[in-house]
Amino acid sequence: MSNQETKRSFSQKHPVLAVVIIEVLLLLSVTAAGAYATIKQLSYTSPVLLSFIPIAAVLILYFSLKKKWGYYGFRSLASIPKERLIDYAPLLAVLVIVALKGFRPIGVSELLFYFFFTLLVGFVEESIYRGMILNILLPKGVKTAVITSSLLFSVTHVLNALSGQNAVQTALQIVYALLIGGALALLMVRNRNILPLILFHFLHNFIQFVGNDNSDAYLGYDITILALIALYCVWLGLSLKKTVSTHPAEHSFN
Repeated sequence: MSNQETKRSFSQKHPVLAVVIIEVLLLLSVTAAGAYATIKQLSYTSPVLLSFIPIAAVLILYFSLKKKWGYYGFRSLASIPKERLIDYAPLLAVLVIVALKGFRPIGVSELLFYFFFTLLVGFVEESIYRGMILNILLPKGVKTAVITSSLLFSVTHVLNALSGQNAVQTALQIVYALLIGGALALLMVRNRNILPLILFHFLHNFIQFVGNDNSDAYLGYDITILALIALYCVWLGLSLKKTVSTHPAEHSFN
């Protein structure tokens, strides 16, 4: 066995098993936190806080000790070619549409809480799905990595979607998570920078938390966003296919 083979990490030797372990540990953590919060009658944000704060600490420790920040996409925004900044324009459009629903009256303390809460969620979920899982699966092919990471991202959000919502809202939220996951994964492969994805994820969730309640009155907004993201995924997929065919080394994470 060669030195190079010996030095390969567990995730490189067993990518599928590594992804399964990561997803199962995340789901178990959130489920256990949810059970505890239910028993103690804590707020609806408690399960995420109880599970994501230690997960964030582990991620920061792991990225730092292993010097993996750059490897998982934490790079200067200047590393994104200027001509590709247009790639992120549809994300801005999504944020504008979400903001058009309006905002509810909210106090400073609640505003600060949601700021921290949504930043935490954005960091943890992007680090896991568009950082670790996507990167682990890339040797299996870009299509496999993008689709699998997006499906797992959607599966994780099923737990949130099943909390008393009607069937239409539940279906919309699952499809929404799947399409958003696909778009962000394609962006990650194309530009190899996770910071804009964390920023979008954070702002998107923050606007939703401080905005008006997402009821049936805003169904038209949701359908518009779904159509926009679906077209966005097609555009990104075609752009990535063209990039890979002309510059095959660009989609690798070095």
